Amino acid sequence: MILANGAFDGEGLVADCHVLPATSVGASNGDEIRGYIDSASKSKSPATATIVFKGTRLGVQPAPVVASFSARGPNPQTPEILKPDMIAPGLNILAAWPDKVGPSGISSDNRKTEFNILSGTSMACPHVSGLAALLKAAHPDWSPAAVKSALITTAYTVDNRGGTMIDESNGNTSTVLDFGSGHVHPTKAMDPGLVYDITTMDYIDFLCNSNYTINNIKVLTRKTADCGGAKRAGHAGNLNYPSLSAVFQQYGRHNMSTHLIRQVTNVGDPNSVYKVTINPPSDTVVTVEPQELVFRRVGQKLNFLVRVQAMAVKLSPGGSKMKSGSIVWSDGKHDVTSPLIVTMQQPL
Repeated sequence: MILANGAFDGEGLVADCHVLPATSVGASNGDEIRGYIDSASKSKSPATATIVFKGTRLGVQPAPVVASFSARGPNPQTPEILKPDMIAPGLNILAAWPDKVGPSGISSDNRKTEFNILSGTSMACPHVSGLAALLKAAHPDWSPAAVKSALITTAYTVDNRGGTMIDESNGNTSTVLDFGSGHVHPTKAMDPGLVYDITTMDYIDFLCNSNYTINNIKVLTRKTADCGGAKRAGHAGNLNYPSLSAVFQQYGRHNMSTHLIRQVTNVGDPNSVYKVTINPPSDTVVTVEPQELVFRRVGQKLNFLVRVQAMAVKLSPGGSKMKSGSIVWSDGKHDVTSPLIVTMQQPL
């Protein structure tokens, strides 16, 4: 059997364990093969095919790529929080397999194997979980938010050809809505320099500013919540998240601005000075105050403010447009990178 992708899956190939001789091909190759079968049937000469096993392929380019099945943004519930956060290995992952289950998972499959190949979020998740466990072992005092921050701010977006990662589904250059901050980089995450930490009260303020009621929040906290600090937090986009997202509802306005407040904790060198580099989204003005963060000790926390100004764009009712950039804090040793996205929305 030749299993050809449809247009949605594009050229992404997943190694499935078939119960009959089979091979998978991308959408474009599938179209070519169907064309060959059609022409062969018209010429009355039978179409033939051969499956050739070429062994392990090394040095494949481009790599990594964003898998066609990988979940994409934006975040429909809370656009102030960029999703996805990051990506990790999840395509054609070789791992141990129970011998009481056939490799295809079908009840009639009586084959036994010690290893199998699977793909999906269920494969990427244990990679990130394992990295989180390693980071927690190396830094026992880090909170879950600090661990997540380290993974997000040290991720990379460049493939082995030196360009931005490709979207496997269509062959185009991928964006922050495909990979978030990028592909996890375990070694750099061990020493991120700065982390964006989040407390329980920060999350409660976020829920309050997201228009959840006290009773809604109590379901999560299991105790009476206090929204008194929510006004100080300002708005949902001020959750101390490692990525930054400014959302503008146009409502006929031409010039719009907002601010995002962040706090970073020094987990690098005691005496360090971080300077900011701003890569603004197109057609926006982005400023950061202060432009320099001077740390005297490990564990010290400093705040900074990001102001974003944007001009209205032409959108149909209910439409939206997203632009991306980044903010990088660097001390010459660490580059602490935060994606910055600006979303323009035209209400219905």
